[in-house]
Amino acid sequence: MHLTPPHSKSSKYDIPCIKFSSMASTIFSIKFFVRLPSSEWRQLEIQILSDFVLPQNATFIDGNFFTFTGMRSLYESDPPPTTFKVFKASMAEFPALNGQSVSYAILGFANGTINPPHTHPRSAELLFLLAGNLQVGFVDTTNKLFTQTLNAGDLFVFPKGLVHFQYNAEPEGFAVAISAFGSAYAGTVSIPSTLFTTGIDDNMLTKSFKTDVATIQALKAALGAPKP
Repeated sequence: MHLTPPHSKSSKYDIPCIKFSSMASTIFSIKFFVRLPSSEWRQLEIQILSDFVLPQNATFIDGNFFTFTGMRSLYESDPPPTTFKVFKASMAEFPALNGQSVSYAILGFANGTINPPHTHPRSAELLFLLAGNLQVGFVDTTNKLFTQTLNAGDLFVFPKGLVHFQYNAEPEGFAVAISAFGSAYAGTVSIPSTLFTTGIDDNMLTKSFKTDVATIQALKAALGAPKP
């Protein structure tokens, strides 16, 4: 039996496990699982009660359903990108991951580029550096900074929910890393974008950063915030 979530539409952007002992509670949990609206499916990662979750209205699947080809562009990029690039394989891009508690990303860093400070609220991140060098770090809940310079072949773990970053400080050379997540939809909260492009009041940001309105407005303009 394969459970199919109703109204499950994929999104380009961004699951507590409840255990029941009695048969009646188990039946209730299955009903709750099936009736979750699509928005809840993107926010919760429930332990599935089947081998895999099929898309709505799916009548036939084969090996293609379990195959993701979105990384092929990595091998078709010539010359390499001149900016930071991320190629994601979460359940939004790869529906077969729904309920499997895994996802993947490949990060490409041109020289001098950065993956700005951000968090993944639903998963830790295990990064493997394939090529080049990277400066990485995260800040824990006591505001202690942990940093490291990675060489090709190194692994680094960013704990779940903590602010972290990666930076290719090399004057020349491209860096490539693979990131694995313990969630089909780890989520990404970009600190600069969240603070300066979502409409938070200038006065609020001015007081928070102990600066002036002109500086806040300059930051918003640089990050492409919509004009009020």
